[in-house]
Amino acid sequence: MRLDARDLAILKVLATDGRITKAALAERIGLSPTPCWDRLKKLEKAGLIEGYGASINLKKLASHVTIFVSVELADHTAASFQRFERSIQSYDEVVACWALGGGFDYIMQVVTRDIDAYQSLIDRLLEAQIGLARYFTYVVTKPVKKPGALPIDLLTRDAKPPKS
Repeated sequence: MRLDARDLAILKVLATDGRITKAALAERIGLSPTPCWDRLKKLEKAGLIEGYGASINLKKLASHVTIFVSVELADHTAASFQRFERSIQSYDEVVACWALGGGFDYIMQVVTRDIDAYQSLIDRLLEAQIGLARYFTYVVTKPVKKPGALPIDLLTRDAKPPKS
């Protein structure tokens, strides 16, 4: 799908304000509501918009700890990676997981009530025999820059379209 400036404007607005009304979105990008709605549906259908969500202030909700865990698998076969990736989906405390190139195989972001709950998760992961060889724990002491809007302008300026 080829994106023009208005498509990019829609993505940029939604990245910072996912609750904006369709009428307000149309006004912000300089389109009437129907063409804006049509573009929005095309962006969703093309998979460029994966979903809409709220940013929750966990500090006000409940006591918690955020931990990043670097993971190294025992075996580096396709089956080992697939087993780990399939298994990790079922652990709600693992809120994000990325495969890495380099020294470690994965980095996981974990959110739990406390360190005891984190250790219980690690024990369950080890008992599940999903290929975990080593892990290193990094406790977040304070957020410095929280995830925000993606740098759409930086990524798309002078960029070649991705290969299908």
